[in-house]
Amino acid sequence: MMSSFQAEWLACGMPLVAWSVLAYAATLIVCLSGGAPVRAVLGAVALAGTLGLTLLGRRTPALLCAIAAGAVLTAAATLAHDARCVAALAAATQWEAEFESDAHVGDVAHVTLRAGDCSSTGTLLVAGGDATGGTTGRVRGRATADARGVFVEQAVIDNTSRGSILRAARQAAGRRIDRIFHDDAPMARALVIADLSALTREQRDRYATAGVIHLLNVSGLHLAVVAMGLGLLASVLRLPVLPARVATLALLAAYVAAIGAPARAVRSVVMLGAIRGSRVLQRPTSPWAILAVGAGAPLIDPHTVLSVGWQFSVIGTAALIAGRALSRRIVPKKWRGWRRVLAVGGIIGCVATAVTAPLVAWVFGRVPLLGPITGLLAGPLIGLLQPLLFIALALPIPAVADFAADASHALLLAFDGIARAAASVPHAAPAVLPSEIGAVSASVASVALIVACQSPRPARAVIVGALGIATLVIEPLVPRPDGMPELHMIDVGQGDALALRTTKGRWIVVDAGRSWQGGDAGRSTVVPYLSRRGGAVEVFVLSHPHADHVGGAASLFALLRPHRFLDPGYVGTTGPYRAALAEARADGIPWQRVHPGDSLIVDDITLTALAPDSAWAARLSDANLASTVLIARMGSHRVLFTGDAEAPEEEWLLEHAPDALYADVLKVAHHGSATSTTARFLAAVHPRLALVSVGAHNMYGHPDAEVMDALAAAGVATLRTDRLGTVVLRFLPNGIDVSVRNEEWFMPIEIVP
Repeated sequence: MMSSFQAEWLACGMPLVAWSVLAYAATLIVCLSGGAPVRAVLGAVALAGTLGLTLLGRRTPALLCAIAAGAVLTAAATLAHDARCVAALAAATQWEAEFESDAHVGDVAHVTLRAGDCSSTGTLLVAGGDATGGTTGRVRGRATADARGVFVEQAVIDNTSRGSILRAARQAAGRRIDRIFHDDAPMARALVIADLSALTREQRDRYATAGVIHLLNVSGLHLAVVAMGLGLLASVLRLPVLPARVATLALLAAYVAAIGAPARAVRSVVMLGAIRGSRVLQRPTSPWAILAVGAGAPLIDPHTVLSVGWQFSVIGTAALIAGRALSRRIVPKKWRGWRRVLAVGGIIGCVATAVTAPLVAWVFGRVPLLGPITGLLAGPLIGLLQPLLFIALALPIPAVADFAADASHALLLAFDGIARAAASVPHAAPAVLPSEIGAVSASVASVALIVACQSPRPARAVIVGALGIATLVIEPLVPRPDGMPELHMIDVGQGDALALRTTKGRWIVVDAGRSWQGGDAGRSTVVPYLSRRGGAVEVFVLSHPHADHVGGAASLFALLRPHRFLDPGYVGTTGPYRAALAEARADGIPWQRVHPGDSLIVDDITLTALAPDSAWAARLSDANLASTVLIARMGSHRVLFTGDAEAPEEEWLLEHAPDALYADVLKVAHHGSATSTTARFLAAVHPRLALVSVGAHNMYGHPDAEVMDALAAAGVATLRTDRLGTVVLRFLPNGIDVSVRNEEWFMPIEIVP
């Protein structure tokens, strides 16, 4: 006899296979994202739940708990295997490499490294030989491994040969797209071979704000268009139905493999195959079961579950199914034509926007409110674009390719115009930066909405969703108990981003990391890090206007709106610095120049500026020498922030403020460069703990070995982001608590009055 629990699920139209895949995937996400303690706790809970529910006779929930326990074991085995492989690859001196792009002497090349039965992504600093994208070759060099993977220095490439046919085909397709489409090539690459790397940062931001960025990912819509075109071709050629369908699936599978088998595309082609199979067998199947089969297929590789593309693809398809179910219930059956199309499309778009909002906010820090409208307008354009792009790429007739490219240009302009119009609407995509509790609450509401759309008895799901939204709204308003002052050195690679947190949970941010083509550390790292821990940014302090310190400032201003902007005032000409000033002005953030002796109190943290002096800075030609130097005092603890100050500025400080330099913690200047941290300066500061913010395997050779030796000789414990990742210091009354990744220890600090 069916249990009430199972009956309720079936009433929602979601079969057990769908809930099983959901339980497996959700558990994998938690386990692969968290540390060993998370896996241990979750595994124990899942095992206890399996035993307890089995004894109670609740077989269906017990099965789901067993699936969750299996996911814990899978995650643990996957991480252990990864660790062994990375260690084995780092210990080798010769590898087989598959090159993602062209590599020449002096380049930094991204590859897949293989040695024995192990493989991993790797980065080469090429010192000899060359290779073209899509080829394989032998690589010799000296390897190291860290949290980012395997890095090979002094890499020498030889014995290159043609790589896999599929990888070579993708590279050849990319080169043909560049020749045919010219300025439109970045968009064509995205829509045909799933390569979004050539899109500019402005394009990505515009499409994300307009809510159409998902239309550029090769997934269900694009494959459906291709399948429809192949079906029409088969009809014209009068091919038998069954062989034509099999051939269509085979061609789609080959196409997905040729573009690198992105998880979202694999999901789509497996779902299409399941749908075609059920029709051939005349066995109607729940769309949720079809989705579960498609979503589960890429999970042969457990890492897939952490792919944002896979997550968006699965959640978006679930929203589509739920939206269609809701439209069947509420759109009057007598409506026909354009009125029905608009009503159904609008409902599906609204449901999709609401369901995907938690993930969109978590990843992009915004929610595109105009997504339902822009999707209705831009979706048909993609349907027209896709065949034209394939015709231009597939037919080796110059006149036909040029005609298709010209026709595509008009459609691409229309697509971009829709995005521009939507992005220009005020508050089209408000910034939403959920904390971890907020994200979980919003996700609960999202799942409840899916169930409510599908279920004939939606009351329970509506109540659960309302509770999730209520928690999301109330959580930021709940006063938090006072904590201890903290310093977070955020790992942003080769750059600086440090954040002081007061006992009230407010932030003082010093620098925001670097920027690069298409992104910056502010948006990708600093803003998510701060927002997920909650609390307002009271002050942003810029050390100096170099791009590795100010690169993420504009994004931080736009998303977190600090209440004050402190700037050394050294005139910088870099694009990121100008963008930061423009964003601060647009957001109404008060700007203030730093002067020696300036003091600011935020809760229990006192900031005092020691440099730069305007008269000193006026005759300088290097912004490093005009870095903001601050002392932060938290009770008896002192932290000295030095930016990229070099020896001349250190000498100025020793002359003008020698008694103010003492600190328990020194943020080492200029990423540990040999141009800073002189012996006299180090003796004056006399720190017990040093922080070095530096990128792993950076081209500058930071940090300098002699500087590290000098710190060690002085008895200073040094913490580096290239080796340890993000470092958190908690300032306790009798010492400093140090937390690095999943390790924690206590460092007693002698307090000097």
